Amino acid sequence: MEKIIIFGTSSAAVLTYYSMMEENSFEVAAFTVDKPYIKNPTLKGLPVVPFEDVESVYDPREYKMFVAVYASRINHTRALKYSEAKEKGYKLVSFISSRAIIPKDISIGENCFIGEGVICRPFASIDDNVIIMPGSYIGHDSVIHKHCFIAARAVILGAAVINSYCVLGANCTVQDGITVEEGCVLGSGTVTSVNTVKNGIYVSEKPKLLPVGSDKMKNILFK
Repeated sequence: MEKIIIFGTSSAAVLTYYSMMEENSFEVAAFTVDKPYIKNPTLKGLPVVPFEDVESVYDPREYKMFVAVYASRINHTRALKYSEAKEKGYKLVSFISSRAIIPKDISIGENCFIGEGVICRPFASIDDNVIIMPGSYIGHDSVIHKHCFIAARAVILGAAVINSYCVLGANCTVQDGITVEEGCVLGSGTVTSVNTVKNGIYVSEKPKLLPVGSDKMKNILFK
């Protein structure tokens, strides 16, 4: 079994650790984070070591790494630590849940996290350093470029292109053939039906409060 170090001590790192332990996919030896962010010397019973000199404690020839950071700074934090880990000589591993549905021909890069219940259709491509949270759907022939974060139950339909550094919120939908340009944020519940602009932020309308209480409704009907 491959021995790895998890970068991070936030909930992202803890949840990653949980998934890896639940499926017995890797032997996690320690956590690492930049020295100023170390609050406790251990996490989940494992040592927390400064990232500045992690390679002197855990030899990159024996250990690999996973950078467990979500969408901080529109994925730039994770991208930076991904690059720094590689510069230290670490190979970055990917975690793919056994409860995800992934065709054998799909290309998946390094330092990717594919959560439980994710469904990928044939001929899709997922580049390096992409986080796809549980329950999401990746359509046929779609492409997700580097350093993206896909929140739970997001839907990317067929032949869509998600460029680098994008964040897709929970339950959002990208329709067939749409291109989401680099650095975009698609808010929870949005439906993207036209190509976006670079670094665009897209949000859905707020829920509308109807002028009648639910106790006065005979039938549930929304228009």
